[in-house]
Amino acid sequence: MEGKAKAWLNRKPLRLGEYMATDLTALPVHALSAGLAAGQFSPVDLVDACLARMAALEPKLHAFVHVHESEARQAAEAADKALRAGQAKGPLHGIPIAVKDLVEVQGHATAAGCAVWRDRVSAYNATLVEKLLAAGMIVLGKTHTVEFAYGAWGTNQHMGTPWNPWDMEVHRTPGGSSSGSAVAVAARMAPCAIGTDTGGSVRIPAAWCGITGLKTTIGRISTHGVIPLGPTLDTPGPLTRSVEDCAILLMLLQGNDPADPLTAHLPPSAPMADLKLGVKDLRLARLPDSERAEFDAEILAAYDRSLKELAAMGAHIVDLPQGGKTLRESGDLVGRIISAECYPRLAELVDNDALPLDEAVRVRVRAGASISPSEYAEVLAERERGKREFAARIEGIDAVLTPSAMTPPIPVAEVDQRNTPALSTRWVNFLDLCALSLPNGMTSHALPSSLQIVCRGGAEAMALRIGWALEKTTEWQKMAPLV
Repeated sequence: MEGKAKAWLNRKPLRLGEYMATDLTALPVHALSAGLAAGQFSPVDLVDACLARMAALEPKLHAFVHVHESEARQAAEAADKALRAGQAKGPLHGIPIAVKDLVEVQGHATAAGCAVWRDRVSAYNATLVEKLLAAGMIVLGKTHTVEFAYGAWGTNQHMGTPWNPWDMEVHRTPGGSSSGSAVAVAARMAPCAIGTDTGGSVRIPAAWCGITGLKTTIGRISTHGVIPLGPTLDTPGPLTRSVEDCAILLMLLQGNDPADPLTAHLPPSAPMADLKLGVKDLRLARLPDSERAEFDAEILAAYDRSLKELAAMGAHIVDLPQGGKTLRESGDLVGRIISAECYPRLAELVDNDALPLDEAVRVRVRAGASISPSEYAEVLAERERGKREFAARIEGIDAVLTPSAMTPPIPVAEVDQRNTPALSTRWVNFLDLCALSLPNGMTSHALPSSLQIVCRGGAEAMALRIGWALEKTTEWQKMAPLV
């Protein structure tokens, strides 16, 4: 099997639409789907290629907690037979995917990044995993996360910190908490992955690993079977190498789930219908000048270039009306919500100093002990007021554009765990919005930068439409780390 995968490197380039590659792992999901449908390769070829890259890169990159090799191979064989018999379950049948170690996969360990829970075996599948399997997707394995998903640097003291593949000499932050999922996609060990986002945990890893990530609206994708961090804010979402792939996975994963009542409140999103309509005459608000000091100069340069590119396509770049909380104020309130909600569930663990917990995460969770019920209720009331005020501020505006991260990925050795890199993202969770992060440039040190496209709650289709237009003009998503 492995010999088959290696043989792809010696083939003539395979053309699938706008993509040409000799290695299957270089192709995005929508191109892989087209190739499988045309019989240009099989699910077995594809899984073999992914597993071969894992074998070569995992010792260094440490993206996966567990690789489900035998199950993935069996699923690939079954998918191959089904496709050859004309029994495809849909466009994603035979496509591999990686799943964050926060999501229940029946019969496999789900530790939520906690060494104490290494042997915690899932008794059932999360709703989103059921949807993946029903579509014929192949779960390659479980990916690393920050402990309990509480942290945006991507570090994990006891389970290990994945290595950002954009710098193979210096161990840089992969972004968190969906660190392993982002590294797996960026390093082409998996064409797509599942992450979760409570304060930026899809978007920060996407930004720092040079890929695309979608923070969905609360209720868009069921959280049943996803170990909670802050249920008020938790949202699952896809990590991919193209905007179109995010749209495809959104359509699969969304929908009403009786096990998650919040999913009953949103009408279905149809992102593919408007994906290629462009940005002409859309009104896109820029980052307020008062917030620019929070961001690195090269990140701002890439951001300003993106604004010019969108304006050249016919978008109107406008000022965001003044008012509301600063990024830092919103970020602090998100931290209080998360700590208040996760401490009661995790107190028995974090208050036992004998247990091997990540000390930085222990401090964050313990902060919830000092938040009284009345203080927690007031923060939630403040959030509701903020949502109403922001809705009024963006009347007539289609999206708000900011950088996804304040800096490029930094050396892990320089991380200050007392601070968070998620100030550019947390405000989106605070106001119950949706957002897309996608590559928009490279720094002078060949590290990726990223644009965040923020839209109203439920308007994922608009964020994807804007992202697709920019992606097709710049093609930064085709850049990949040299691993």
